[in-house]
Amino acid sequence: MVDYHAANNQSSTGGVQTYMEQENDWDRDLLLDPAWEKQQRKTFTAWCNSHLRKAGTQIDNIEEDFRDGLKLMLLLEVISGERLPKPERGKMRVHKINNVNKALDFIASKGVKLVSIGAEEIVDGNAKMTLGMIWTIILRFAIQDISVEETSAKEGLLLWCQRKTAPYKNVNVQNFHISWKDGLAFNALIHRHRPDLIDYDSLRKDDPVTNLNNAFEVAEKHLDIPKMLDAEDIVGTLRPDEKAIMTYVSCFYHAFSGAQKAETAANRICKVLAVNQENEQMMEDYEKLASDLLEWIRRTIPWLENRTQEKTVNDMQAKQEDFRDYRCVHKPPKVQEKCQLEISFNTLQTKLRLSNRPAFMPSEGRMVSDINGAWHTLEGAEKGYEEWILSEIRRLERLEHLAEKFHQKAAIHESWTDGKEAMLTQKDYETSTLSEVKALLRKHEAFESDLAAHQDRVEQIAAIAQELNELDYYDSASVNARCQKICDQWDILGSLTQNRKESLERTEKQLESIDEHYLEYAKRAAPFNNWMEGAMEDLQDMFIVHNIEEIQGLITAHEQFKSTLAEANKEREAIQAIQAEVQKIAQSNGIKLSGANPYTTITPESIDSKWEKAMAMVPLRDNALQDELNKQNSNDNLRATFATQANTVGAYIQAKMEEIGRISIEMNGTLEDQLTNLKEYQKTIMSYMPEINKLEGYHQLIQEALIFDNQYTSYTMEHLRVGWEQLLTTIARTINEVENQILTRDAKGISQEQLYEYRASFNHFDKKRSGQMVSEDFRALLISTGNSLGDSEFNRIMGIVDPNGSGAVTFQAFIDFMSTETTDTDTADQVIASFKILAADKSFITAEELRRELPPDQAEYCIARMAPYSGPDAAPGALDYMSFSTALYGESDL
Repeated sequence: MVDYHAANNQSSTGGVQTYMEQENDWDRDLLLDPAWEKQQRKTFTAWCNSHLRKAGTQIDNIEEDFRDGLKLMLLLEVISGERLPKPERGKMRVHKINNVNKALDFIASKGVKLVSIGAEEIVDGNAKMTLGMIWTIILRFAIQDISVEETSAKEGLLLWCQRKTAPYKNVNVQNFHISWKDGLAFNALIHRHRPDLIDYDSLRKDDPVTNLNNAFEVAEKHLDIPKMLDAEDIVGTLRPDEKAIMTYVSCFYHAFSGAQKAETAANRICKVLAVNQENEQMMEDYEKLASDLLEWIRRTIPWLENRTQEKTVNDMQAKQEDFRDYRCVHKPPKVQEKCQLEISFNTLQTKLRLSNRPAFMPSEGRMVSDINGAWHTLEGAEKGYEEWILSEIRRLERLEHLAEKFHQKAAIHESWTDGKEAMLTQKDYETSTLSEVKALLRKHEAFESDLAAHQDRVEQIAAIAQELNELDYYDSASVNARCQKICDQWDILGSLTQNRKESLERTEKQLESIDEHYLEYAKRAAPFNNWMEGAMEDLQDMFIVHNIEEIQGLITAHEQFKSTLAEANKEREAIQAIQAEVQKIAQSNGIKLSGANPYTTITPESIDSKWEKAMAMVPLRDNALQDELNKQNSNDNLRATFATQANTVGAYIQAKMEEIGRISIEMNGTLEDQLTNLKEYQKTIMSYMPEINKLEGYHQLIQEALIFDNQYTSYTMEHLRVGWEQLLTTIARTINEVENQILTRDAKGISQEQLYEYRASFNHFDKKRSGQMVSEDFRALLISTGNSLGDSEFNRIMGIVDPNGSGAVTFQAFIDFMSTETTDTDTADQVIASFKILAADKSFITAEELRRELPPDQAEYCIARMAPYSGPDAAPGALDYMSFSTALYGESDL
């Protein structure tokens, strides 16, 4: 027979051909197994009818009812949603063949390769070819578009079944035949999506017929999936027909995929209704709040317009307190209500506009503008009422204010004059010193100024009393009596003030002569006393010196101090002579001295006492300076001993560091020979340790002597310790580098010659011979090996060989790069993509989803290590699979 569609499909895409060839396992040269054929007939017929009933028809016999091609074309139109060419309505064989060819052409146009299926066979009622054609249609329109984790068609459908049934006991879907015989897999699929339809725990694995019939009946009744299989046929067959099972299972896939759309539609309706209900409630709230606020304004305005006058200030202040209570207690809540009313109105209009609803129009008189107008009227009445209250209070306060002002100023003046007459009549100056008399005189001058300043207050008191008399104040008599008393007392104070001033000036002249001698004594005693105190402080001062020069300087300064003592003793005798002259003047003139020298607290006795103490301290200072000189001579010997040993050790360390630098660059012989030589060299260096310990002993003596400098050497113990530790570290690091090179050579299969070549290339470009290369020298080295590097590629390589960004490349890093650069590395993309599929495209995944989709041990592993997800769309129990993948592969892979 001629393959009618073979030529039409030669140009089909490779992907579609591969898909169809994998699924097309129909044995076209052998008869179908009778049991399989029976299952296919029933399943394919039910599948076709599930679609044909949408067009109001069905088939009874699959090979007979498709012979004229009419229902076949109708089936393709229903399942594809496309229009096929107009069928031919004739009854002749040629008409039927043409109709079937139109159907087969349509199938071929969808990229399906029909092998050995011709229109004549379908018209002739060939059951095998008809079933094969229907299976091809099922594959293309029901199974091909199924895709799960980058697998499609049969593999995708199988993976979907495995994912959905993984959590269920006694279910292990591995194929589309024997894995479904006990019926538990069908029940698990339904229970996974509709747990309300099946009591899965009541099913028994040893009762497959009951399990299958339960699943078929539930699917037909509640999921609109027609019964396509017989439980007895499946159980009675050793290996159920795979195509029949796949066809039936694909119906479950499509049924459950559509359930999500219905739920989304219901959620949308609920959201719209909720918005509408919320808007209606906001409208009702606005109307009520507007009515209440307008009623309050209507009741308040008449109270604010009342202008009934009161007789007293207290009465008006009571009105003012009522108004303040209105402002602070009653009005603020109404201000808040007005603000909330405007906010609610604007929010409502915004919500209506965003949800495409008509704007809200409040009932008449309750617009925001109406409320603002009423509020403006209220505030106008409020302002007028407040101004009226303040005006009335000022009017009534005027008289009371004048009286209060008079009594206040009178009380202040009387308080100031209290005790002033007694102060002016006392004779305290008769027993005072000159300084005290001068102080009393200055104090009296200040009192005169104060007396003159109070003249204005007395005049003000008299003026207020005059104004109260003119206004006929009811208590004018008491005001006049008090004013007269104040004026009489003022005249007496003026007379007493003049008398006291004359007495103070006379006494001042008598004491000035004695005071001049006191002042001369104080001027000379103070600096001499300071000199003695400074000398005593210096003689007792603790000194800390660090070398011979410093102690010799102190000794020289002490000798100079001793040379000034004779002149200082002469000054002491002259000061004592001044005090003797004061005593002589007082006795000859009969003056009773009131006390000590007013200009100083330094007495002649204290000067003599300090002089004796200072003289006793001089020999003690001599002995202390001589002891310190002996100590510094001993310390200088310790410095010289330490310096000799330190200079020797420092030179040794420097020489060995230079030797190691040369050895690490040259590295002759095999790696094992180099390792042996380096370890012998290490032993030689360690044998020098006793010299280091000897130097540590000298250093301990220096520390105990508190010696902090050493002019005989530039080395410090810390410097030498660091140098010695660096020497040991360098030789250890060089040994470790050779050991790592041996490990690299053995692990990567690098020959000794290659290592020599790497070492020669590295040494050639290591211009500083430091064992490290700067980035530019490393770029030249890579170019010399045949690499053509752009900036981005070179930066990538530097990130590998210099991960810390130090700007230098070691020889070990160079070897590691050369041996591992071409090794393939994994990325985290596949793991992230897989988690995203398990999470249904969400940015997070839940523990329940992990346990459902992964084996138990792997699921618990992920749950224990995933951090909680904190994104804006987070749900309870959400886990962050992105950070988990980052931890697995590292940030650079992402």
